[in-house]
Amino acid sequence: MAKVGVYVCHCGSNIAGVIDVEAVRAFAETLPDVAVARKDLFMCSDSGQEMIKQDIRDGLVDKVVVAACTPRTHEPIFRGALSAGGLNKYLFEMANIRDQDSWVHAQDPEGATRKAKMLVASAVGKAARLKPLEEKYVDVTKAALVIGGGVAGIFSALELAKMGFKTYLVEKEPSIGGVMAMLDKTFPTNDCSACILTPVMVEAGNHPNIELLTYSEVEDVEGYIGNFNVKVRRKQAFVDWAKCTGCGACAEKCPSKTPDEFNMGLSNRRAAYIHFPQAVPKKAVVDMAHCKSCGGRELGTEPKISEKTGKPILAPCEKACPADAINRSLQWDPDGEIKEIQVGTIVVATGFQVMDKGWFKEMAPDNKNVITALQMERLISATGPTGGKLLRPSDNEKPHTLTFVSCVGSRDEKHHTYCSRVCCMYMIKQARLIKEKYPDLNIYMHFIDVRSPGKDYDEYYTGARKMGINILRGKVGGLEVLPGDNLRVLAYDLDACAPVEYESDLVVLATAMELPPATKKLAQTLGLQFCGSNFFKELHPKLGPVETSTEGIFLAGCCQGPKDIPDTVSQAKGAAAAAAVPLCQGRVKIEPIISEVQTEKCSGCGICVPLCPYNAISLKPYAEKPRAVIDITQCKGCGVCTAACPSAAIVLHGYEEDQIFAQIAALTA
Repeated sequence: MAKVGVYVCHCGSNIAGVIDVEAVRAFAETLPDVAVARKDLFMCSDSGQEMIKQDIRDGLVDKVVVAACTPRTHEPIFRGALSAGGLNKYLFEMANIRDQDSWVHAQDPEGATRKAKMLVASAVGKAARLKPLEEKYVDVTKAALVIGGGVAGIFSALELAKMGFKTYLVEKEPSIGGVMAMLDKTFPTNDCSACILTPVMVEAGNHPNIELLTYSEVEDVEGYIGNFNVKVRRKQAFVDWAKCTGCGACAEKCPSKTPDEFNMGLSNRRAAYIHFPQAVPKKAVVDMAHCKSCGGRELGTEPKISEKTGKPILAPCEKACPADAINRSLQWDPDGEIKEIQVGTIVVATGFQVMDKGWFKEMAPDNKNVITALQMERLISATGPTGGKLLRPSDNEKPHTLTFVSCVGSRDEKHHTYCSRVCCMYMIKQARLIKEKYPDLNIYMHFIDVRSPGKDYDEYYTGARKMGINILRGKVGGLEVLPGDNLRVLAYDLDACAPVEYESDLVVLATAMELPPATKKLAQTLGLQFCGSNFFKELHPKLGPVETSTEGIFLAGCCQGPKDIPDTVSQAKGAAAAAAVPLCQGRVKIEPIISEVQTEKCSGCGICVPLCPYNAISLKPYAEKPRAVIDITQCKGCGVCTAACPSAAIVLHGYEEDQIFAQIAALTA
């Protein structure tokens, strides 16, 4: 007969403020199989855990039920107490009488107490039938993958590399750097963005433990924590990067032009181009989508011979390249190439995009003088399309009145209800930098609220007011296009309780930060979830901010939610530290709460195989017939196969039939 110990927690007043804890404890004492029933103010405290350990050592209990808060956060603590007391830690069940009871029935103490008794009875019914389970371990591949080469990905990769682990850094663009490389300066110190980022990019590019896989994307991921098999597709650059010196001669001679993504479409680049001047690696790419195939010569064909010179007629980019890195005669595979790598952990740092201004018809998005804040960054940058001069895109003239509009798509029921966190500060930064350079320029800034919670941020905002920048609290209702591409701003000033109308030469929209649509495919590949704001969902907002629901995969930077550069770097280093833990340990634990096929009962019908969300089940021959086999390294114990099996041949350890039926019987008694 089982000897179950029941321990009821007050949880301060979280539980005891609603539920009669003594009544629940006394009720537990009357249940079959219960040997001990106790209570404590905080069962998770040292004294509470010691109570459990001592009862185990004294031989009073051989199964444990704790009636307290959520097992999501506290189950490991109590399992640890069982192990310390000398009992198998899986002989434990938790009754959540806080989240599922006292918090949701705060207005009905009597009903909440009755429910607590039912939850305890159910937990005892299962606990009495629990069986000892043993953990297994698998070795770890001591290498890591970082997806995304922005500031978050770079710092995560560097931290892992400095710890001695081989690290693959995958970036979809031809160079690492991300959005931070596009910025002019960073708030609140006004540091030159390129000056502080470029050395870190170079360090990552030169680190012996980092392998840069730029112009590449993750195609497929299989496996589990400690042993991920990853396929990375390197897009075809149509340039031999082993030979390319990054001189840029091909770009100078290329006749084909297309909007430059790095300059946010404010200027053109060539079809043969280098991503930006400080690119790492500094290698050329030929964009075949915009290449004119000069001379009508297709890829993979030999050049024609000139009748005059007797020499091959080469394309301008081929002819210009002093390193012979561009050769259109080669049979280039347009789909690029696949590289397979094995890693133990993965850090996802895929960053963000800003909303397209086309979503906001009331803001005259087709007008050239309505730009996004990221376009403004390129306009005022020394490496931007105007060399840092503030010129209107429509006529290259200096504006006289400049308008900033905040929360375009953020804090908006029609688009995104969340705050993008950095918009207020980068608008203030841009306004201050412009005002310093052009003191006579009239600048208006329209905010719902100014949010400046970071270190020295409020002082930075106050400084903007002292510079004579007009800061108005209230929304902009829309923009009217006037002759000459000027704009009339229609707004409201909440402080003056009056409408505001004025003409502006240039309007900057602080559009919301959001996940790029392409990350949805990556989420499916990695088994990641999305939060309510459509960013990647962390395991727990407070206790697991860099972990995900998929073990071994971690989050860093703005893919997890909007944040500024200091917070991004902090989280990147935290994600790297978390990703390094299993690599340092050298092996990972396989939880025993997984499914197991009872081969003699299996009919080989295969119903379970396509249902498994983790691809953990396959059919294999057994006694000349197919039988289901479960890969324990892949199984996550979800129980889908157990529920679906028509032969009742699959057992989910920790949730076996007699245990579940005992719970149900206790609830319906």
